Amino acid sequence: MNLRSSWVAETGQTREDTRLNQVGATTMINPVQVRSGILPGSYDGMYRLAGFWTTGATAMAATVSEGRAVIQGDISQGVYPVSLPASVQVTFAPGDAQYGRIDLIVLKIYDNLYDSSNRNEAKVEIIQGVAGPTPVAPATPPRSLPLYEVTVPAGASAGNGGIPWNTALKDLRTAVVSVGGILPVEGPVLRGAYPGQYQDTADGQIQRWDGGKWVSYPAAVGGIIPASASTLPASYTGQYRATASGPLQRWNGSAWAPAYPGPYFNDSLDGGYTISTTYVNTLVDRAENPLSVTFVAPESRQAILTFGSKIELALNSGTTGIASTAYMCVRITQGTAVHRELDDELAACASKSADPTDAVSASTTQRIHSLTPGATYTVTAYYRSSNANVRAWFDNSFIQVTPQY
Repeated sequence: MNLRSSWVAETGQTREDTRLNQVGATTMINPVQVRSGILPGSYDGMYRLAGFWTTGATAMAATVSEGRAVIQGDISQGVYPVSLPASVQVTFAPGDAQYGRIDLIVLKIYDNLYDSSNRNEAKVEIIQGVAGPTPVAPATPPRSLPLYEVTVPAGASAGNGGIPWNTALKDLRTAVVSVGGILPVEGPVLRGAYPGQYQDTADGQIQRWDGGKWVSYPAAVGGIIPASASTLPASYTGQYRATASGPLQRWNGSAWAPAYPGPYFNDSLDGGYTISTTYVNTLVDRAENPLSVTFVAPESRQAILTFGSKIELALNSGTTGIASTAYMCVRITQGTAVHRELDDELAACASKSADPTDAVSASTTQRIHSLTPGATYTVTAYYRSSNANVRAWFDNSFIQVTPQY
């Protein structure tokens, strides 16, 4: 059965022809013209594009399966809907004696109004290429939709092995859908026709045309770019992406950074002491002075602060019976400005009554508030003893800041 078409024949178009070709598939390429292509779909739903699937039938013939398509003419000619209700065979000419060639299988519209062919019909045809040492496919004729390139080896014939179908076919088919539909990409990726147009790429990514380029779906709607597509460029500040290791990242305008930074942590396993009764950030015998950590304030303007140390109180030589307390506190600054000052009420501390005590671990957890989002703060540890005759020892000291999101 021949390829069926509508609005080509001057007479004889049947109601069946018209019904078969109500395709409604017009993927725009400009305000007037649409993309030529094949309607997607398959019998079992497993494939994007089953229409006009082509396989080898005999040594020199191929079977083109059924399908529906639209073929765009020149800008003033309109679009031709076609359908093939049953598969058809096409037969190739024998190969050149010396060189191979590349032929083209096409859906071709003959319209005498434009081509003076004295024909008004649609056909599945072979456009034969030119044999040569480096053959190329022939040009696609006007009002035609290319389906496959077929490589015909030198000397190929029915009695000489024919065409090696497993390697000879190059699929050129492209899909079309109705206006507003999501286009399954098969073949070349073409420019979009309007902002807001969508397509489904061969690797399963939904993309949106933003007026100048195809943007992956997560970027277009504010979703999270999956780790499988993490090489995609960012589209706007504040965009998120997943990473293979798990943590989310956020585009800050120039680089991908952790979406939820922290917790921020620093510690020292080196012990040291002070006899100062006012707060100092340097301990005697400790090499790591001062102990501090910096953090970036989150949008919530809040963070959880935890700090502490193993504390021991030791009397100076020759001194007895002195009660004392050791304090560890932190000062929070933003640049040169103090955000929170030292205060015994906010300190982690340990006390002894009169005699030396064993070491104890002391820590405290507090909420930091009224931060400036995006600003960098520094938390620095300070220490003091309540009595200058008592050494306040601090070991295994730490500071941790956990931003609240």
